[in-house]
Amino acid sequence: MADLDIGVVGAAGRMGTALIRRIAGTEGCRLAAAIERPGHPALGHDAGAEAGIAALGVAIGPDARALFEAADVVIEFSSPAATAAHAALAGATGTAHVIGTTGLDAAQAAAVRKAARSAAVVWAPNMSIGVNLLLALTEQVAAVLDDAYDIEIVEMHHRHKVDAPSGTALGLGRAAAKGRGVDLEKVSARARDGVTGARRTGDIGFAVLRGGDVVGDHAVVFAGDGERLELGHRASSREVFAAGAVRAALWTRGRAPGLYGMREVLGLAG
Repeated sequence: MADLDIGVVGAAGRMGTALIRRIAGTEGCRLAAAIERPGHPALGHDAGAEAGIAALGVAIGPDARALFEAADVVIEFSSPAATAAHAALAGATGTAHVIGTTGLDAAQAAAVRKAARSAAVVWAPNMSIGVNLLLALTEQVAAVLDDAYDIEIVEMHHRHKVDAPSGTALGLGRAAAKGRGVDLEKVSARARDGVTGARRTGDIGFAVLRGGDVVGDHAVVFAGDGERLELGHRASSREVFAAGAVRAALWTRGRAPGLYGMREVLGLAG
């Protein structure tokens, strides 16, 4: 079987370089194209050299359409606006699209869903295999423990992260809400300051920490009277996200158009 041709958006960034290293080291994968935003200093550079490995013979360019036309699947961890625009290209070209971008608004999310009518799209708030197991466990535990157990989600990321709570934290909230059979929007407690009064029964709370170079820490706390259950995950390297994204890219080979998540990729969907 021919190698899977993979394209990378944001090839000179922290996630882009991790992806390129992972693709180069994964049997059955080939880096077909790589892009950066217009005017980026890495334009024209070899993508492999930019990622700190041997040259791959793929120059980083600015043309997103050319990227989608050259690849079987494109992997993207970028800005919400760029992701929405690239999703339209995925739909137009039928190229599979693996999306790890978070913070999309309703219109941008709609663009991703529209693309999934014409292409296989894997969209997940976190590509880590460990985090996706945590999502599944959170749903299972929330289904067992009733609202006598308060649910709090705590996350910490590096100082440069621009959205809060993180996409993963919101995903954990959705998993907990699904387990409880409730609508997260109706029970979400996103900020506490001043005299807030007693905690409302059934709420799912979020706490956000930012600082240093933390890649990503997440914890789900089920706090009852007399006991507390904590589920958690800590990422110490972006390589875990790259590994999951490349696994998702391989999974899309021959896949019908549709919107998928890491649950499907990992065989956790029931």
